[in-house]
Amino acid sequence: MGDMSVEPEEVAAPADDTVLFHSSPMRTFLVMAAAIVVAYVAVSPLVDALLDSADDPWWLTLVQAVVIGGLVAGAFAFSARSSLSTWVRVSSAGLELAAQGSEPVWLAWADIEHVVVRRSGARTLLEVTPVDLDRVHAIEGTNAGGPAMNGTAFTADLTQLWPGPRKLRRELERRMHQEPR
Repeated sequence: MGDMSVEPEEVAAPADDTVLFHSSPMRTFLVMAAAIVVAYVAVSPLVDALLDSADDPWWLTLVQAVVIGGLVAGAFAFSARSSLSTWVRVSSAGLELAAQGSEPVWLAWADIEHVVVRRSGARTLLEVTPVDLDRVHAIEGTNAGGPAMNGTAFTADLTQLWPGPRKLRRELERRMHQEPR
């Protein structure tokens, strides 16, 4: 079994109007590091007041925040699970999906019973339920398994997807409603 999934650039798009959504560990790192730095800087005066600790210069707190934010965000964004590529490509022809390093699959809109983008704790998930598993097509002759399944639905973690899950939700709603079912 291969350890790398097929990247979207290696696969011919099913239509000219495709919109690509791709995981971005670097974007995740930057957003998470910034959030940790802001939280650290905001909470440090409270901790100093509660512990009645010595007054450190402001720049020392900022340096500590940057180091801790960089380490924690780096560990998360480039961990084994997070570094696995996820991509979704939406077009008038249908939906292509490769999740967490899986081989990609393609479904025509008529082959999709239900598609939803939802929150599960801190994660955002895509669930695609095909009408019938026999109508799911492997892309470009790939033979390793497709995305993970939750019952009858393919699932993908969209937490690191760029552009974000909200934009994917809007694109899916637009495509699902324009195609005759």
